[in-house]
Amino acid sequence: MGTSSPLDGITVLDLSSVGPAARASRILADYGAGVVKVGPPPKKAGVQIDPPAYAYSGHRGMRRLGLDLKSDAGREAFLRLAEHADVVIESFRPGVSDRLGIGYHTVAMRNPGIVYCATSGYGQTGPRRAWAGHDLNYLGVGGYLDCSGRGSGGEPALPGATVADIAAGGMQAAMSIMAALVERQRTSRGDYLDVSIADGVLSMMSLYADEYLVTGEVPGPGHYVLTGRYACYGIYPTRDGAWLTVAAIEAAFWANLCRALDLERWIDHQYDDSVQDRIRADLTAAFAADDRDAWVERLGPADCCVAPVLSVPESVVDAQFEARHAVVEAESVTLGRFRQVGAVLAGQGPLDEPVSVKDMSVSDCAAVLSAAGFGADEIEVLEREGVVA
Repeated sequence: MGTSSPLDGITVLDLSSVGPAARASRILADYGAGVVKVGPPPKKAGVQIDPPAYAYSGHRGMRRLGLDLKSDAGREAFLRLAEHADVVIESFRPGVSDRLGIGYHTVAMRNPGIVYCATSGYGQTGPRRAWAGHDLNYLGVGGYLDCSGRGSGGEPALPGATVADIAAGGMQAAMSIMAALVERQRTSRGDYLDVSIADGVLSMMSLYADEYLVTGEVPGPGHYVLTGRYACYGIYPTRDGAWLTVAAIEAAFWANLCRALDLERWIDHQYDDSVQDRIRADLTAAFAADDRDAWVERLGPADCCVAPVLSVPESVVDAQFEARHAVVEAESVTLGRFRQVGAVLAGQGPLDEPVSVKDMSVSDCAAVLSAAGFGADEIEVLEREGVVA
């Protein structure tokens, strides 16, 4: 990282291993926060999912601590750590953190300034609060899937990424935490953040939901320009079996595209429902005449809102991302020298390369506990009893 980052001096205790909460702490770390990943000690292995060594950027820039939260000593150790922290992130089912004795009210008694972020599928209240779930479930209940394209059997298409985990959950949590930290500067008080991933999906769908609530228009595939109603916004095959994205929503961009494809006759019919099938057929025929990259070279710079559908292997070597240093060199004992997506969000980074990624088995137990005021003798006892690792 550079000499100064927005969240320098902020300490985060992250009790999650995967999912939205882990994505949130990844974002916070790349903004400069000191994140401590708190997981079970080896004797409790299997309690949490262990992500692959490369996942979540290999937890670059983070410290790790194994802690038995089901023991009295482990619970007290966590509370002492929380006294010196700014943020706690957890992703237990509603009620679990309280049963463990590390819930918000208990932590806040020790540290009134703590920002405590509880991430869960459906939130801490409501009839689904205790339901198990994953990304696809939250996209389903929030209206996202019903507005997506359809498979051959009429089923909503599976998304190509865990959109709910990433945006509705992880980014929501990180944004809420940063807002609470700003508020704390004014009031000196912390906050409890009830981050519901399903709520986040509904927020993502608010453009369509608000339209329905006001007009009664039921959204779905093909109901609107952004869901495929018009030929100017779609995905088209090219001669080499690849694909192009066309998003010429504005009249000027649409006119540019029509002229570039010798389809001027459709310029004034962009949103004419009666001819959309004919326009799509003509666009399909035009793009079938050449390969994807040839079209990209011709249309990309021509204000047509055309771009390629790249595979992940193509994306990570793409010239645009390369120019913005989006992929960085890293190294670790486990993986050797490798590459990973860098700190790419606005205001993050740059990272010093090669990024050093610690082996997943490496613990920062002594350093983390010492920084929180634990003496060497205390740490030795906790380690000997298997409470920390």
